[in-house]
Order: sequence, then C-alpha cells, then structure tokens
Amino acid sequence: MNGGAVDIIKKDPKEGGHGFAGVARHSEGRADIQKPAHCFDIKDLDLYYGDFHALKDVRMEMEKGRITALIGPSGCGKSTLLKTLNRMNDLIEGCRITGDVELFGENIYGNIDVNMLRKRVGMVFQKPNPFPLSIYDNIAFGPRTHGVKSRYDLDEIIETSLRDTAIWDEVKDRLKKPALDLSGGQQQRLCIARALAVSPEVILLDEPTSALDPVSTGKIEELLINLSGKYSIIIVTHNMQQAARISDMTAFFLLGEMIEYSSTEAMFARPEDKRTEDYITGRFG
Repeated sequence: MNGGAVDIIKKDPKEGGHGFAGVARHSEGRADIQKPAHCFDIKDLDLYYGDFHALKDVRMEMEKGRITALIGPSGCGKSTLLKTLNRMNDLIEGCRITGDVELFGENIYGNIDVNMLRKRVGMVFQKPNPFPLSIYDNIAFGPRTHGVKSRYDLDEIIETSLRDTAIWDEVKDRLKKPALDLSGGQQQRLCIARALAVSPEVILLDEPTSALDPVSTGKIEELLINLSGKYSIIIVTHNMQQAARISDMTAFFLLGEMIEYSSTEAMFARPEDKRTEDYITGRFG
C-alpha cells in the first residue's frame, strides 16, 4: 500500500482536563464516578428508513476522552450514525433501529429520558444555528431549561463556556447583542459553547467546518483538540486532512457498512482494506 495521500500531523499529547471550573460547578461529583473506558459501545446496530437499510450491522467501541472521526462518501451512513447517538433519528418518520447503543454502559434505547440524553450528548450541526436571541441568552438557554436560575451561576457558566471555546475576548463586551450579528466562524464557536453550557459528556459534530473559511476552520480544529480529554468528541467530516489533523480514531463507512476502524495514524498510513485505501487516496468519493 502506498500509505495514502494524507499526511499525519500528530496532536500534542493531552493529559485530559482543562479547568472548566464554571462547568464543573453544575456537574458536581461527576469526576469521582468511575466510568467505562468507552463512551459508546455499539453492538449489532441496524437502521432502516422505511425499506432503506441505512446502517448495516455496525459494531464499534468509541473511546472516552478521544476524538473519533467518521469518514466516507456522501450517503454512506456516517451522519445517520451520528444522529443515532443522541436519538435525533427518533424525529424521522419510518425510522427503525435494532441492536444496542450504550452510553457509558447504559442502553440509550432503553428506559432513558431523551431530554437528559441530549444534555449528556450535545450536538453541533453543519451550519451554525444560533437562536435569534442575544449571545448571552443563547448560552443561557440550556442551563435555564435544566433548572439553573441564579444569575450568578448563569454568568459563570456563560463566561466559562465562552472562554473554553476561545471566543470570550471577542464577545465579552456585546453579550446582549444578537448572536446572528456574529461571523460564521464565531457563530459556530458560539454553538459549541452553547453545547458545553449544559456540561455534556460527549459532543457530536456533523461537518462543523464545511461552511467556514480556512482561518475559522483552523480555530475550530484547535478548539476541538483542546476540548478532547475533558469531553469525548465524535465528528463527521468529508475533509481527509481534517480527520488526520485532529482525530485519535477514525472509522470509514461505505454504503451503510463500517469498513474499517482503527487509530487515525494506522488508517492513513497502513489501511487494512483496499476500499479504505482507495477512498483516502482519492480514487473515489
């Protein structure tokens, strides 16, 4: 094998944990709970949209505190899998799922509160989607929904979330201004901050930089690297260079099947399946 056309740029080593004092304030005690090494265990997962078999017997273990990239051509099932992890597919008529998806050992398709699941597993979409509210109220929306009423606590959560997404210095003097006035890159960092404000365990991102310029893309990638360790991050991307730059693990999907899943370095340097090699070297997709 020729090793592919994508160079591996190794991330800086991370020891986990990045402060996040304000977030820890409203998730007190979580750090003391011993949890499995995997954030998600997916077993024998099949998903159908009506008669269409969108995911086929997917089995994988996603590591806690790491960045996992899902790659593959359009329509291969990677975004469908992402939306399965916080039950966004529940909103699609005719969707049927078999198999198990466990979040830290708990079956998310069992007796679980879906609103609490989506608090624990945050979602950031392809296009920035701030609410038509102020910057402050965008970040406060989730904590308020989950019972945080104190202005002091909200102020602390908002500042911490915006600092952790490296946008605090850019917006601290205009928190009451409309979020929609921000640039595209700023809006996407705001959406990540909004997800962090409810202290999730996992962050899902569906092509979060595809609509952004290279400078904004670089800021988002740096941000995700800094957040990993504290959070488990799962990202769908069409950008092979992006997967190589930021992810620890990569899964390649094709026609609803997971073809290969390994460390990012191994996949791009020594893919085991010829279909993986063909995709990452640009022969199709």
